[in-house]
Amino acid sequence: MLFNSYAFVLAFLPVVVLGYFAIARLSARGANAFLAAASLFFYAWWKLDFLWILLASVAVNYAVGHRLSRDAAAGVGGKAALAAGVLFNLGLLGYFKYADFFIENVNAVAGAHIPLLRVALPLGISFFTFTQIAYLVDAWKGKAAEYSATNYLLFVTFFPHLLAGPIIHHREMMPQFADPKLKRVDWDNVARGLALFALGLAKKVLVADTLAPWANGGFAQAHALTFADAWIAMLAYVMQLVFDFSGYTDMALGVALMLNIRLPVNFDSPYRSADIQEFWRRWHITLSRFLRDYVYIPLGGNRGGEARMLALFVATFAIGGFWHGAAWTYVIWGTMHGVALVVLHFWRKLRRPLPRPVAIATTFVFVSAALVVFRAPTLADAGAILASVFGMHGFALSLTVPQWAGLAHPVSSVEKAAELGTLAVFAMALVLTFTPRNSTDVARSFRLDGRMPRYAFGALLAAGLVFIENASEFIYFIF
Repeated sequence: MLFNSYAFVLAFLPVVVLGYFAIARLSARGANAFLAAASLFFYAWWKLDFLWILLASVAVNYAVGHRLSRDAAAGVGGKAALAAGVLFNLGLLGYFKYADFFIENVNAVAGAHIPLLRVALPLGISFFTFTQIAYLVDAWKGKAAEYSATNYLLFVTFFPHLLAGPIIHHREMMPQFADPKLKRVDWDNVARGLALFALGLAKKVLVADTLAPWANGGFAQAHALTFADAWIAMLAYVMQLVFDFSGYTDMALGVALMLNIRLPVNFDSPYRSADIQEFWRRWHITLSRFLRDYVYIPLGGNRGGEARMLALFVATFAIGGFWHGAAWTYVIWGTMHGVALVVLHFWRKLRRPLPRPVAIATTFVFVSAALVVFRAPTLADAGAILASVFGMHGFALSLTVPQWAGLAHPVSSVEKAAELGTLAVFAMALVLTFTPRNSTDVARSFRLDGRMPRYAFGALLAAGLVFIENASEFIYFIF
């Protein structure tokens, strides 16, 4: 079930919010059980066959986590149980997400003809796997103890974050699920949550989905792009991705807030970053946190000297890239960010900081170029687009991609209006990306008694609902 669907907005969401608070008046445990059941229904809506995989993952991790918590309380090591739990999660993720990738590479290198498994990828498996790995590590450290199977099920499956994050921690969620004061309707939270949902919906259906044809058209003709084409294709995707993914996150945070649950912020105007380290403190913040706490630090972090630290920068981000998908483009994208951190480390030693506007522009161009690798179907396509971006195929300003033809050739008035409308959205997206206030800031300052904000958010929600009919899946669902 998509957040950007009539079934979700007009049926599922109001039923869940009203049902949750109605049941909470009678039983807090019953309310949590209702929310867990609703989350499973939300997941099963996509494909019922995926539900058993999610439930099996939850059952195994709950049992292992329970054992680890008990061992931690007794002062017993528990490393073997932790290793078994982590290997189970990585094995599950590896089978469904990476098995065919490894088979393809073995076939290519060894000239073998091993048949592909062609297993379907369960939605959200990367997110609920990382969430539970973090839980097992925290349980082993004695930082997470959960003895209620229902509450643990809710922690993993809580529908706002289940399919595309944020990646949550047990210790930041369970106190909220257990707090009786949060089982009563808070109209300020409902209003702010609805405002955040409206902003996220508008980001998705009015901006990201509008720019998608430009990005798709450009990347589909990677080897035929002019200088202008390549820049438009690259920037269209850069804008599409941030408005799509942050739009999902805004909707997730907004829905959770209506239920008095605060999910961690996942975006903070990332394209306004002045270096790559700042970028990862603003972009997919919960993934950055996971990679730091459960990959980089356990592998040694800053403890093994400069050379080891810099190698771990690259290795950690290569792992982060591979987490996104079974393709070398993702690994190289992650590796590019790791290498950029190494370059930043040595640049800082020179003590010659760039003026902030120049630093922001430099970081933005690098991030955009890396996203070409992230988005391109093949490395050859990525290379062709980047060659055009940096003028290696000349600096022609003509537009050749059919989706943009309305800007350069006579078309019907309706088609020209649509193309100019897309151009206006493109320009607006670029401006909004670099403004100081983001959707979280706007929603936080929302006042229920303010007439103009109510009208503005109401108009955004109405506009989003009008365009829902043509909405698409969120980009991060494929990860």
